[in-house]
This record gives sequence, C-alpha cells and structure tokens, in this order.
Amino acid sequence: MSHFLAERSVSPATGAEQWVVVDAATYALHPQATVYLASLRSRGCSANTERAYAGRVVLYLNYCRDRCIDWAAPRFVELAGLQRWLITEPLASRSGRRPSLVPRFRSRGTANAVMTVVSGFLRFGAVHGWVTPETVAVLSEPKQLFHLPPRYDPGETGQFRTVEAAAFRFALTDPGYQDLSPEQIAAMIALAGRARDRFLIALLACTGLRIGEALGLRGEDLHLLASSRLLGCGTDGPHLHVRRRGDNPNNALAKSRRSRIVPVTAGLVALYTDYQYERDTAAGAAVDFADGEMVFVNLFRPPVGRPMSYPNAKDLFDRLARAADHPFRPHMLRHSAATAWLRDGVDRDVVQRLLGHLSPLSMERYRHVTDTETRQAVERVQALREHR
Repeated sequence: MSHFLAERSVSPATGAEQWVVVDAATYALHPQATVYLASLRSRGCSANTERAYAGRVVLYLNYCRDRCIDWAAPRFVELAGLQRWLITEPLASRSGRRPSLVPRFRSRGTANAVMTVVSGFLRFGAVHGWVTPETVAVLSEPKQLFHLPPRYDPGETGQFRTVEAAAFRFALTDPGYQDLSPEQIAAMIALAGRARDRFLIALLACTGLRIGEALGLRGEDLHLLASSRLLGCGTDGPHLHVRRRGDNPNNALAKSRRSRIVPVTAGLVALYTDYQYERDTAAGAAVDFADGEMVFVNLFRPPVGRPMSYPNAKDLFDRLARAADHPFRPHMLRHSAATAWLRDGVDRDVVQRLLGHLSPLSMERYRHVTDTETRQAVERVQALREHR
C-alpha cells in the first residue's frame, strides 16, 4: 500500500515555491491536503510553517491509510488512538535507513503540535464540506477556568469562565523558559570564531529579535550611523528596522506584521564592521549591502553568497551547543534579552515594543526569577524580623 509524501513544488511560470501532498506511488495530488496548505500561504504563514504542517498532515493521512480509517470521518476512539500512537511509536533513525539502536520517541509536546494541525485540517475540511460536523464536534470539549490568566475578563457573571479546549491534548508540566547569562552569551560569541556568526549571536542577544527576523534583514534595514537623516529616517542613533516581507529568497519571515525600530549598541556596530570585512574578502560573497541585499549569507560552503537559511542557522547553533555542552537555541537569546531588560527595571511596555508583541499577555513568559533573587528575598525578610 502506497503512502503519502510532503513535497516541495516550484511553479515553472513564476518560480514560486509551495508544499503539496502527493501519493508516493502515482504522484497524484491529495486535493484536500494541498488546498489546506494553500490556505496557510493565503494567511501569510511562512514557508517553514507550511513545510511543518505538510509533514504533520502526511503523518495523519498515512496513519489513517495504514489502519483503513476514513481520514475525513475519524471517530473519537480513532483520534485518541492516534494521539497515543504518536508517543509510543519509535521513530526511525535520523538517516531514515534503519531502525535506531537506541529507540527515540516523540515528546508529548510534539504530539500536541501534531494533533493541533490534525484538528485544524479537519476543521478546515468541515468548512469546505469534506468533513462532517459530527467529526468536528469531538475535537473540543468545554473547560472551566478556575485559575484565570493575568488580565483575563471572566465577565460580570463569570460567563467567560467556560471555554472550548482541545479534546486531544496531553497535559504538560511547564518546563519554564531557558535563558543564558551574560557570561554564557560571551562564551558562545567567542566559540563562534567567524565574524558573521559572532555578529548573528550578538545581534539576537542585543535586540531580542527572532531568528526569522534576523535572517530576513536587508542592507536597507541597518541604520548604524549616529544620524540616518540622509537615508530619510528621523530616528537618532544606530538602530535597525524590523519589517515583515513575504518575498525573502531564504523564506525568512518576521512573525509580527507590525514594523518596529530597535536600537543597537556601539559594540554590535563594531561586530557588524568585522562581518562586512569578512564578507567582502570571501570569494563570491562580496556584494553591496544596500539595494535590498540580504545581510546574512553563506560564506563558508556553496552556494557562497546565497542568503543564510533556517537550516544553516540551526546547524550553527547545534554545533555551538555541542562545543559548550549545554543547550543553545536562537530563542534563548530572545528570552535572555527580555529577562535582562525586565530585571534592570525597564518598563514592561517598552520591552513589549522592543520584542514586537501586540498583546501585553505575551510578556508573562519573559520574567525569569533566579535562585539569587529568591535567596535575597528570604534573607531580606529574615533580616527585618531580627531587626524588629
């Protein structure tokens, strides 16, 4: 029995890339899945989101095909079986050629992500008449909110305390968010070795940018002089502009649809100057940073000069994590920047603007309390008691 595959397709007319779902034996399109992926593009989702969703939809379709389940009309027990299978089925080796000697399994968080996509796919199908309302009805269940999120309005009579929650979602223990100390960040910059990589790490740590926002920067976004009035910008001091663009050749996409300005330090400007020299002396990569050219490009492997991609950045951070023997991911630098700002007394509204969040609720995750702070609090109370 053939299976479905997620494949990247390129339009011969426009060169536009998109993800589709095809039958592995006949390469015939799965029409409903392909239309669902097209709807992600129409909503402005990034190419990386589309690729991830394509893989999860294929996982669901293959699960149904192997078990003779009608993908458009799964019963509750069949969806519950899928949820359990996601965490109990061993994964193939990373090469995909043979079973792994040490079995690996999906985490419950990953299973939740898959079930979220499956639910979205089925709800989308219901809108278009492919899936019955009875199927959609089993995807959620009422939930009573006893502990309200900050600033949540339950209504005058508590009518908003009851919400619809996902029926197929594992309860997870909050692992907290990992951030890095200034010493750890400095050590990572030193480990990077290359000027481009040092500048990328320092940029994320200094500005709190997301990795997609950094990889999507163009030369015209960097205003690193004391005055940018000659560029038609009235913002004083060195800074950069974060803009959402849908035509970046590396598919990098800023998550926020609202453009923002983020100040940068003199130290970051110095690292950028080092990177400029490194790029100018790399064969095939020396191009003018102005006129819309991407800032981060390949310098050390072909094709030299091509915009740096998400996989390139992941390889860099994975390599540094192995060298330092502790986790190191781009988003940790964003959390580190936000935590440092809040801990130093920067107003929450200012931090929210720097990070590009539209909702103040998004700020709750960034305030990390350290062991030092908790000890100081206990010792301060004890000192007051002894004084009295």
